[in-house]
Amino acid sequence: MDIMLFHSVCGLRPAVHAAADRLRAAGHQVRVPDLYEGQTASTAEEGREIKDRIGWDELVRRAVAAAAPHAGSGLVYAGFSLGAAFAQMVAVADGKARGLLLLHGTYEVPEDASVGGLPVQLHVADPDPFEPDDWLNTWYLQMGRAGADVEVHRYRGAGHLYTDPDLADYDEEAAERTWATSLEFLGGL
Repeated sequence: MDIMLFHSVCGLRPAVHAAADRLRAAGHQVRVPDLYEGQTASTAEEGREIKDRIGWDELVRRAVAAAAPHAGSGLVYAGFSLGAAFAQMVAVADGKARGLLLLHGTYEVPEDASVGGLPVQLHVADPDPFEPDDWLNTWYLQMGRAGADVEVHRYRGAGHLYTDPDLADYDEEAAERTWATSLEFLGGL
């Protein structure tokens, strides 16, 4: 499986490389674009400052540019939090996307989106201040209307970026369950 993995608001940190290595060890080819061009943050607040300095439009341009050479080839798009938003955006636009793996985040679904049975798996904390219940319910319905086949996995008591062992949100048990479920999902595509 060929996977495009987008980093979180904290940038291309060691946890993202470790995730890519875990996916590679399972036999997948993984591309990990650096949308921040080398900048990283040790907290979400610092990461939001980097994101704001670069600007949303530029980050979207960088995500699209990273995916463009591989779009249409049956990629699986994946991302962490902010990176999940980029993964979802490019997957919805790529009519040949093979799957979408969202960790810690979602994004608005265009009203005219049509993804024809795209397998989607979402993993989020429960509760998650960045993915509140009302939003997740709306997102789920929007993805369903677009034709996605969506699975949602929620992790009670975990922090938002619970798969990153270097952040305060880390929850080892939830992270391991997420990776086991994610690898099973990817193996079934």
